[in-house]
Amino acid sequence: MIKKIVLIIEDEEDILELLEYTLQQEGYDTIGFLDITSKVKKILDEEHIDLILMDRNLTSIEGSDFIKQIKEEGYNNPVIYLSAKDKTEDILEGFDKYADDYITKPFNLKELSARVTALIKRSSKKTEILKVRDIIYKFSNKTFLIQDELIELTHLEHDLFLEFIKNKDILLSREHLLETVWKNSYDKKLKTVNVAIKRLKSKIDPENIKNYLKSVRGEGYIFC
Repeated sequence: MIKKIVLIIEDEEDILELLEYTLQQEGYDTIGFLDITSKVKKILDEEHIDLILMDRNLTSIEGSDFIKQIKEEGYNNPVIYLSAKDKTEDILEGFDKYADDYITKPFNLKELSARVTALIKRSSKKTEILKVRDIIYKFSNKTFLIQDELIELTHLEHDLFLEFIKNKDILLSREHLLETVWKNSYDKKLKTVNVAIKRLKSKIDPENIKNYLKSVRGEGYIFC
């Protein structure tokens, strides 16, 4: 079973270590930062982050302002603010800035763990937006956007592209793609996969500069 990943951004090192230890004991993988750096966005792009646990009082930027920025860019990770800002107006502001839950300091570790688990369970039931690199997929209307531009795809190309997006950095064989994308189609030939991927690449990367899809000779394809 794949472990859920919690991204923790907390500027007090002892609290960060305590949070990581507590959540790891509950079976989560954790990635911790003491402040917002360029590596945070890199992690959000490269890893499937199931929850962001965000301190608001950071050195470089107010935590909720950072969350507001990434939400407006299309990131849809659930967020719990963990903050000493405990006035009613502070908490309401946090919910205005995309909080799914708000925990004030000092906090009870068991309650924090319970809230993390509850939010991840709720959020995993339905993902509305999937974001990988500069690609956004909206489940509500089954559309792909690349750099905010709508990409027109056929039904087959849609299913093929979504299969790659869901399996980022994983080698997918032509046989696997035939079984998952073509399913019961009569046109189930390995050559069919090659042709479809060529057409897909011409639509999602017409200038051939982004290298979304890479061919592995004799093996299959990787979306990266």
